[in-house]
Amino acid sequence: MDSTLACLAAWMPRQRWYAAKARVPSLRLVAWWDLPADDCTVRTFLVADEGALPVVLYQVPVVARATSAVDADAGHIIGSPEPGTTFIDGPFDPAYSAALLRLIGTGGEAGGPRTSVAGHPSHDLDLDTPRTATVLAGEQSNTSLIYRADDGSTPIICKVFRQLHPGLNPDIELTTALAAAGSPHVPPAIGSVDGEWPDGAAEHGSKHGSARGSLAFAQEFLPGVEDAWRVALRAAAEGEDFSSRARALGEATANVHVSLAQLFPTHEAAGPDRAATEATWRRRLAIAMAEVPAIAEREGAIAEVYARAMDAAWPPLQRIHGDYHLGQVLQHPERGWVLLDFEGEPLRPMAERTRPDLALRDVAGMLRSFDYVAGSIRLDQPDRSPTDVREWVRAARQGFVEGYARVSGVDLDEQSDLLSALELDKAVYEAIYESRNRPTWVTIPLRAIERLVERPAAVG
Repeated sequence: MDSTLACLAAWMPRQRWYAAKARVPSLRLVAWWDLPADDCTVRTFLVADEGALPVVLYQVPVVARATSAVDADAGHIIGSPEPGTTFIDGPFDPAYSAALLRLIGTGGEAGGPRTSVAGHPSHDLDLDTPRTATVLAGEQSNTSLIYRADDGSTPIICKVFRQLHPGLNPDIELTTALAAAGSPHVPPAIGSVDGEWPDGAAEHGSKHGSARGSLAFAQEFLPGVEDAWRVALRAAAEGEDFSSRARALGEATANVHVSLAQLFPTHEAAGPDRAATEATWRRRLAIAMAEVPAIAEREGAIAEVYARAMDAAWPPLQRIHGDYHLGQVLQHPERGWVLLDFEGEPLRPMAERTRPDLALRDVAGMLRSFDYVAGSIRLDQPDRSPTDVREWVRAARQGFVEGYARVSGVDLDEQSDLLSALELDKAVYEAIYESRNRPTWVTIPLRAIERLVERPAAVG
């Protein structure tokens, strides 16, 4: 396996889903399993990158073919671990895509040494219908396959999780529950794949240690629709009022929150919950002050916003989306706003992503996303009137909170101190991200921080 790991180590840093592109991977093979195929080997490797802290476990599906028979785009070829054999990135090969959908649709099983994998259909699927699979472009942390049927029936999207964690992925858990309950705001679920593999302890001497987690999730795909980011950005660029659509988005968001509170347990925010939230705020602020000096100048004012939130009454905690922004919502001509990707923040541990949280965190995330539309317009159209842009975002934010309050019954005026702190924490996080990745964009969260510490209760 040394040649296989060397081949993967040379290829993985070039992939969008690899989390540490600035260094060479230090890989250890954890597990593998095969899926049935006629003229090739369809094998999925689980490899741990031990150069990362904490260690990251990756899922790497591979199709191994005779080099002489390979007819694949050069960008999809992983390499040749041994003479005469070539590895192809699995999602780009029809043998893998067909085997994966068959595993889900039949509730099939697969396995390898000390490893077991199973498909779990949640929707009847006609596997006799020919389908062509393509890889969705532009994803960061996962790889999604779009299956389009020759008969024109509804396409399917199957997300292959690249970074694995023990436990049921919340995207599967929440979307499946919402769809089963009849929510019009999520695409119907098709099925999922989970598996059991040796955990880290097992690899270092334990004979029985294992972990179980989610590997893939399939649901209906909505073709020909745009995400809310593109819809809102175009409206803002053209000076078109977005408030009514933002109001409908607020209503859809609240509907999903109400459903989640009915489907999953909730609990009152006790002392430990508050303390954990405050610790997260302060830890993030400390990192931001070290990396973005302009934030350090406002440390005292930021601390005051956090203190007011800690003194406020908190609503019950419940399951939420967890990584909510305009890019996670689609505008469907018949269903209205449809929410996607309930996976939560991909880099957070699964145990944190599945805990009940403040629904207002999703509200704050969407308010920040509207602000990003305005910031993007300012960067792209520097001659545009700042007053016009500010008015657009004010009206959009106001419409969203009005729609949310109407359906949820939450008095957002009473929750203004907590909502402001959550939005401020999100802006602090954005400042860290932008300073590391897009320095010219750091002005967007910095403007928000300035506004929030000066007018913490204002929605617009």
